[in-house]
Amino acid sequence: MLCLTFFVMMFASSQAFRHFPIVLSPRGASRLLATLTLEGGVYEAEIVRKKSRFIGVASHVADFNEAERFINRVRGDHPKSRHVVFGYVGCNIERSTDDGEPTGTAGSPVLSAVKGEGLSEVCCVVVRYSGGIKLGAGGLIRAYGGAARE
Repeated sequence: MLCLTFFVMMFASSQAFRHFPIVLSPRGASRLLATLTLEGGVYEAEIVRKKSRFIGVASHVADFNEAERFINRVRGDHPKSRHVVFGYVGCNIERSTDDGEPTGTAGSPVLSAVKGEGLSEVCCVVVRYSGGIKLGAGGLIRAYGGAARE
């Protein structure tokens, strides 16, 4: 399928640029999407919930193969982490994984956060270092989604 992207750059801060590509779907409909890119193309944020660390890492990727390489690189950077989940939104594809967390409590909130921000061609990986305190399903959903939105 064909996906055409046109970029309009807008200065967002001294270190970041926000791109607003117009993506034309195969049916010809267009929509305005924001794609976040930083120096080096990677954005990282960390939150702590009940002694568990959640590190969100996002990057612009061209396709799912590049997203898999990015996920493996993040997994290699955090070898002692308990879980490495991701949400990927491409031109015509969306994927996510819970990586051992209860179904629907990790990958889905990350994917929803990426889609909720209107991002396209982005892979967001959230790494969890467990703090020993159980968060419950609701706590996991809020924590993974919050780390992805940061």
